[in-house]
Amino acid sequence: MTKQSGQALCHTDTDHLFRKLASGIPGVLFTYWLSADRASHRYLFVGDQVHGILGLDPVDLRQNADAMFSAIHPANSAAVGASIERSARALTPWRQQARLKVRAGHYEWFEAHAMPERQSDGSTVWYGQFHNIQHYKELEHTLRTNESESAFQADFQKLIARLSTEFINLGFGSIDECISELLRAIGGFFKVDRAYVYEFSPDYRFMDNTHEWCSPGVPSLIDSQRNVPTDGFDWWQRKIKEMVSGNRVIFVEATEQLPVGPERAMLEQQGVSSMFCVPVRVRGLVTGFFGVDSLRKRAWREDQADLLIIVSGLLSGALERHRLESELLNQSIRDPLTALHNRRYLMPRLNEMLSRANRHGEHFTLAMFDLDRFKHINDSNGHLGGDFCLRTFADILLEQTRETDVVARFGGEEFVVAFSCVSQADVRDTVSRIIRAVRSHNFVFENSVLPLTVSAGIAAIVELDDIPATPDPLIRLADDRLYCAKQAGRDCLVDASGVSRI
Repeated sequence: MTKQSGQALCHTDTDHLFRKLASGIPGVLFTYWLSADRASHRYLFVGDQVHGILGLDPVDLRQNADAMFSAIHPANSAAVGASIERSARALTPWRQQARLKVRAGHYEWFEAHAMPERQSDGSTVWYGQFHNIQHYKELEHTLRTNESESAFQADFQKLIARLSTEFINLGFGSIDECISELLRAIGGFFKVDRAYVYEFSPDYRFMDNTHEWCSPGVPSLIDSQRNVPTDGFDWWQRKIKEMVSGNRVIFVEATEQLPVGPERAMLEQQGVSSMFCVPVRVRGLVTGFFGVDSLRKRAWREDQADLLIIVSGLLSGALERHRLESELLNQSIRDPLTALHNRRYLMPRLNEMLSRANRHGEHFTLAMFDLDRFKHINDSNGHLGGDFCLRTFADILLEQTRETDVVARFGGEEFVVAFSCVSQADVRDTVSRIIRAVRSHNFVFENSVLPLTVSAGIAAIVELDDIPATPDPLIRLADDRLYCAKQAGRDCLVDASGVSRI
């Protein structure tokens, strides 16, 4: 068909009939012509629906197709032009989807189908139609969104199940590793920059960053967030109250939206753009919070708070269980009267000291104490008086020894202190101070002064010919020397050099 024949076709009775037929079709029929040099193009025919759908005049389009191409969304324009060029070169069917600006002023999706035909003058004519596919695009988007959401929810549930299993199977002492793994997994899953746990002091006046995960390249803050006072942070104190009293999740959508104050200044200094803080409860009390930071503006999920609450619940359960297990273990290894460690705790520590002495030559020394004439105190003042003396003596032992020393109630009125990495002379001085402290202390019970003294026996591992397999030989030696101190008149110590009265 030539250009002239195309023009003639538009004025025939057949054209009038064709327009009537085309008006009954949901889509828009067209005949599009493109010159051989690509310099001009127009519609030899286009259905009148183009005016109602796109607001374009069919008469104008028959003179120049520019208005139609101007209606194409800028993001789709290049693809449409390239597809037309490919179809023209190879004379292959043309099929393309693109967004067009409709008469109402917004863009909707359309799809075009057309068959090309080369004309004798080298131009190309396409015979086809285009129709609105916005509904299908929305349905496709909905299906993809639902599929993506289903996959997200499934992955989240798998993640929570895995972390729950790890928390359930954690051994005593591994809670820190499990929390670190939780922060790493949750931080990566939600693609945040930091994930962390803070612990509140009982009065909520201080908070301590106990665990932190950072994405690659993000600086850590944990070292600068130890025992941070909350005084002076009025906005944050109000938020803490909301977490404590209302179990509220704190969401900062944009740091610049915060009121001007120290909280905003601190978050800006840390580079935080937005954040979530979710309360962590142990035994019904808010003991801290779990949080995530984003250093860039981002669109959070609408249910982000709910998902983080699930994570916080998992964390709360694990911490509560760990605290209960710690308390049960602590009760099993501590003397309920004096709160000192008991023999169940002491013996494994002594075995560890024996192992280090055997492997690395680390010497240690035992001192065994016994309260003098304790039976007389019990008989004269009752067991409550005896208990008072035991507790008071335990306090004296803790005051006079180091945190690294193992202090234990061995049984009855006998106590043991294991000194590691200290000379025998220093042990002797410490034991002497303990004996003097007991002698000078006023043990007043129910308005009665109880005359209490203590005797001690000291034994060092270097005194034995060989390092024994168990602590028993060293304990026996210390116990024998304690007996010697009793025989020597009490209120003294006995070590390798003999009796020493202080």
